[in-house]
Amino acid sequence: MGWRGTTSTMLNFGEKDGAKAYLIGEPGKGLKYMFHMMNEARIGVGMGAVVLGYAGYLQALEYAKGRRQGRPVDSKDPAQKPVPLIEHADIKRMLLAQKAYVEGGLSLCMFAASLVDEKRTTSDEAAASEADLLLDVMTPMVKAWPSQYCLEANNLAIQVHGGYGYTREYQVEQLYRDNRLNPIHEGTNGIQGLDLLGRKVMMQNGAGFDLLVARIKASIEEGQANSTVQPYAAQLAAALAKAIDTTQVLRQTLHGGQAAKALANATIYLDLMGQLVVAWLWLQQALAAERGLRSGETQDEAFYRGKLAACQYFFHYELPKVYQHADLLTSLDTTCLEAEEAWF
Repeated sequence: MGWRGTTSTMLNFGEKDGAKAYLIGEPGKGLKYMFHMMNEARIGVGMGAVVLGYAGYLQALEYAKGRRQGRPVDSKDPAQKPVPLIEHADIKRMLLAQKAYVEGGLSLCMFAASLVDEKRTTSDEAAASEADLLLDVMTPMVKAWPSQYCLEANNLAIQVHGGYGYTREYQVEQLYRDNRLNPIHEGTNGIQGLDLLGRKVMMQNGAGFDLLVARIKASIEEGQANSTVQPYAAQLAAALAKAIDTTQVLRQTLHGGQAAKALANATIYLDLMGQLVVAWLWLQQALAAERGLRSGETQDEAFYRGKLAACQYFFHYELPKVYQHADLLTSLDTTCLEAEEAWF
């Protein structure tokens, strides 16, 4: 589909005089060694998805400001000039969604990258171990959430352009094609779901998951002390409690020897956790925006207001999906697990 300007290279071994293979490390530990490389590669996939989504958002924003089409729904005057697209509520919805996805995804990737730096540079062994453990839990979400939702941002960028968005005269169609690889690249999103639920939230008796929960709770506590952000902190606290309960049900199912049943909807669990974590990061951005507004930095007021608007969008439109996902997961639904080949 995309990446048409990128050349591919394939290595063939053994075509002449045979080939030799060398074992690196101890037998049976190759998968563990691979993750030394794979974690950072997956952060790179997430970041790649973000930048493609962000490019599409900026182009859609520019187009919406310049293209005049339609009149306000409460105006019936045919003599009134068409208004810019950005004045229509549905266009604002699509732009806010893109902003929430791409800036939320960027925050997610930068947080993961900071954990990589922390574990490499800190002289505190406990802090390095904590960063490494948290990174392990975060990595499936960092790879999968941006590659799903920043692709959706590209989809919405095409929609904002209307019919033009589907043509090669505008770049948004190429950005969508290029980004479509990322839900597949470096392990499909389905594999990330199995990794998160089957390995990462289970390892060390759930220590990594508990560490993430503690970080989120600290931000909730800070948000509850801010009158503007307090409603979001309360929403996040409720969603976090739901996620904890859901995780406990799935853990018990896995420990009970019903792995197939527990993991049948692992991708749904991945999405639940991704929405929760990005909501947490948006809460942190809202707190920073509030501090900026209180500081009286009037030249940046629109920037801060935009952050608060995107946070509001995410909490009103995206975070509620946690509850739908949680209800499905805790029911241990077997619709997909039990579907037989002949039925398709």
